[in-house]
Amino acid sequence: MPLIDKPLAELYTYQGLNPRPSDFDAYWDEALRELDATDPQPKLVPSTAIAPQNAEVFDLWFTGVGGARIYAKYLRPKNRAAGKCPAVLQFHGYSGNGGEFSPKLAYTGEGFCVASLDARGQGGRSEDIGGVQGSTLAGQIIRGLPDPDPRKLLFRQIFLDTAQLARVVMGFDEVDPERVGAMGPSQGGALTLACAALEPRIKRAASVYPFLCDYKRVWEMDLAYGAAYEELGRYFRTFDPRHEREEEIFTRLGYIDCQYLAPRIKAEVLMYTGLMDTICPPSAQFAAYNKISSKKDVVIYPDFGHDHLPDEADKTFDFMRGL
Repeated sequence: MPLIDKPLAELYTYQGLNPRPSDFDAYWDEALRELDATDPQPKLVPSTAIAPQNAEVFDLWFTGVGGARIYAKYLRPKNRAAGKCPAVLQFHGYSGNGGEFSPKLAYTGEGFCVASLDARGQGGRSEDIGGVQGSTLAGQIIRGLPDPDPRKLLFRQIFLDTAQLARVVMGFDEVDPERVGAMGPSQGGALTLACAALEPRIKRAASVYPFLCDYKRVWEMDLAYGAAYEELGRYFRTFDPRHEREEEIFTRLGYIDCQYLAPRIKAEVLMYTGLMDTICPPSAQFAAYNKISSKKDVVIYPDFGHDHLPDEADKTFDFMRGL
């Protein structure tokens, strides 16, 4: 079969290329302490966007780190059985939003509560409070990259928003906090891994061709000059055209590299990878997958890239029904 990356046998042993910051664990431990000190102040507002017979739908607002008000759609079964419900958290692709209410009704029909996040600064309703030095022209991977304080990296805040959403939903009276899963494709796949890493009570995580993994490998494969990772190529061409600060830049990006958060995951993980993916290359995805020590599996699509994967939604649905 044709190859755009390493052979499959090598993918299962690949350990990543991007440098890991020496204080990575301390960085995220401090970030979680900041989250602990942030009162989420959740607010549920009944939505008029849709009027399903068997579900209640809400606009959910909560506070993330830095004081930003973050938005998510929230649905719960209207006629809930005795006891608490399982819940799924949904995360969207890069630059998008949490989507519409109606596609989520399959889960509420099975007795699930559903929360779908709008990532701050992207195509939804969440607040982006800014406040960093350097370029904000093209992309959020580089947002805060030149700032002297690595805590200003925007994806640090977005990763923490996923954990805050999990905490909020787990605190709802109708939700069983021991039966919560996370899911999403591309950026949503990365946020699924980050959420499971930063909120260890997440029980199942379905990550579809995750983004935000092994940045240096993406650059090495010449994929940092188009599509999702274009901002990396543009950053080097504009701010470090001779790559004199290459190691420093990739090390800074290591703080928001999902492969280094992966060892924190306790959830059962189901990952999906297309071996022809030239947007989020398979090796970058496997750099994260191979560092997960909890129960895991990966579904391989040899002829598919970063596009619709047949049966993925159904397999994920059945996977989450096991919560």
